[in-house]
Amino acid sequence: MKSVWWAAAGLLCGATAQAAEGGFECLLEPWQVVEVRAPVEGVIATVGAQRGDTVRRGQVLVELQSAAERAAVDSARYRSKMEGQIASARNRIDYATKKLARLADLQKDNFTSAQARDEAEAEKRLAESELQSAIEARELAVIELHRAQEQLALRTVSAPFSGVVIDRLLNPGDLAEYGSGRKAALKIAQIDPMRADVALPAVLFGQVRVGARASVVATVGGARLSAVVRSVDKVIDAASSTFVARLELANPQMQIPGGSRCTATVEGLAVPPRSRP
Repeated sequence: MKSVWWAAAGLLCGATAQAAEGGFECLLEPWQVVEVRAPVEGVIATVGAQRGDTVRRGQVLVELQSAAERAAVDSARYRSKMEGQIASARNRIDYATKKLARLADLQKDNFTSAQARDEAEAEKRLAESELQSAIEARELAVIELHRAQEQLALRTVSAPFSGVVIDRLLNPGDLAEYGSGRKAALKIAQIDPMRADVALPAVLFGQVRVGARASVVATVGGARLSAVVRSVDKVIDAASSTFVARLELANPQMQIPGGSRCTATVEGLAVPPRSRP
């Protein structure tokens, strides 16, 4: 029991000394890092960013060769606008309707047979079925157009968020291969906002709340930035007797680089006083 008490006392003293020096050590990192890959295989036509470039969300980063897909879209669009079969079926209906009306009048005066009238009525129904088939075929062509457009859209890769390009791995003419194990075309990082993971001693567990305000001082440049606690570990690391609080901080001008060391203080964090043995 005595050894446990001494260990806790030493940890408390370390936490107090660290807080007195201006905060706990942390590391500024991008909020997320993504490897940009094409969702389908194909030869790269253009790469719209270089290493170090700033990109915005939705900006086209990679385009694959897509002549065949564009031709398929043009073909589907033409079929979706075709009116010939529909117009022909409507003309057949008009003719069959008039023919049936004439035969109905003639039958009243016994100038034609009931069979002829029935045949004219059947001819009209067939013409109506042809019109329905033509309308359904055009609706199907519209669906095929949407499908072709979606296939074409897969040949273009856009930035999922605003950030910076930290690496370019493929160039025009290279084969973009589908799959997580394949080489990515670009690697981009979101540095607005950024995150700072702060390792806190276990004795402070329960004092840090999600939403609490914090202050972060970057080693590079010495800028002081406002931050907010976004998450707190629910499990303490047994080896180091620490837990991690993740801070989110705005970096709108992207002046603070990722990978910079920092110190962080959390408002309302009451460090226990140093205990005497």
